[in-house]
Amino acid sequence: MEQIEEMAKRVTDLLDEKKYHELKELMAELEPADVALIFEESDKARLALLFRILAKEQAAEVFVELGSDMQEMLIYDFSDSELREVLEELYLDDTVDIIEEMPANVVKRILRHSEPGTRQSINELLKYPKYSAGSIMTIEFVDLKKNMTVEDAFTRIRRTGLDKETVYTCYVTDENRVLLGLVSVKDLLLADNSKTLEEIMETNIIYVNTLEDREQAAKIFEKYDFLAIPVVDNENRLVGIITVDDAIDVIQEENTEDIEKMAAIVANDKPYMKTGVFENFKKRIPWLLVLMLSATFTGKIINMFEQSLSACVILTVFIPMLMGTGGNSGGQTSVTVIRGMSLNDIEMRDIFKVIWKEIRVSLLCGITLAVANFIKMMLVDRSDIIASGQDPLSITIVVCITLIVTVFCAKLIGCVLPMLAKKLGFDPAVMASPFITTVVDAISLFVFFNIASLILNI
Repeated sequence: MEQIEEMAKRVTDLLDEKKYHELKELMAELEPADVALIFEESDKARLALLFRILAKEQAAEVFVELGSDMQEMLIYDFSDSELREVLEELYLDDTVDIIEEMPANVVKRILRHSEPGTRQSINELLKYPKYSAGSIMTIEFVDLKKNMTVEDAFTRIRRTGLDKETVYTCYVTDENRVLLGLVSVKDLLLADNSKTLEEIMETNIIYVNTLEDREQAAKIFEKYDFLAIPVVDNENRLVGIITVDDAIDVIQEENTEDIEKMAAIVANDKPYMKTGVFENFKKRIPWLLVLMLSATFTGKIINMFEQSLSACVILTVFIPMLMGTGGNSGGQTSVTVIRGMSLNDIEMRDIFKVIWKEIRVSLLCGITLAVANFIKMMLVDRSDIIASGQDPLSITIVVCITLIVTVFCAKLIGCVLPMLAKKLGFDPAVMASPFITTVVDAISLFVFFNIASLILNI
């Protein structure tokens, strides 16, 4: 980040000195993503000037990497011809992504200056559900016919490949656009020029439907390390492809969404620094209200055992430790299980295997914590317990048994709740740390006071 800041300062100095040719050469050496970061650090009033200095192809690549707010600023500053030039250089899926982030008046202007064929394709892509595979695909791919020779295929790739998002994987279709197979450029290079594509194409194709969830499509990239996967309609006709860069974006967005849900925050699609205070408030307050109200059960339990507490006040000293340990234990398990489900390592059919594993883990953890706590209480807390008029050994036994039971319950709840949530059609991330902690807090108190009443006769 320091290098970007230094480069942004150098860019500003060159702008001040009006050394535009030197500035253009400097930015031509940089990656589009780095130029976009420099733009973020630069004076927004000079953004349009900076953009106009870039070469046409680089300008389009940088435009895609910019945040939606900066893209909107530039579109307002563009002349009609400049906007048309940028749109002509963009891949169709990037244009659709930009349109989805823009206000209505900007969208109208973009569509007005798009070619009629491009405008029709954009409208078709916008019809797909927001989180479907169709919404992130591009229709710019190389399609070939099975009766073509390798030489014919290369001729078509050279003629049409310049405007395609990828030429490394080409798709073979029939006259009705039904997907028959695929060939890679490597296959073509290693094959004899006279061979037909039908002889060398791969027919065991992994593909996705346009209406399939985009997260499932992205997971295919993780599993098979593809550069692109074909997207077909319900009649198995090839309508587009998803490239690896779009899959990475989806994976990042989905992971961010899961992390936010696991922290009891309503999912937000904007970066933190670009999200306003009131917007952050609206995203956080719903779950905080729910968790606050659900925590009243904890207060009810304390109230139920008020008489026992008054008879043995020293018990209150250990409540934070028991609740905290229970919440942490449940949180560890829930995060592990949720992550396992998101990676398809854990399925609903594995629920009893998961429960059995967590039972053993919980007993090991609970006993270890109880032993450590026993030593700590007998060495550190002994004098305070004696001063309160209670037997140190009895109080220590109560706390240690509660620890074992609490950790056991917490880990059981932490693995079962997310899996049940998924079975019922809810996002398992909702059942992460904050929610489970609230449930475990109530259980740990209930267990603590009941064990204390049983052993201490209070």
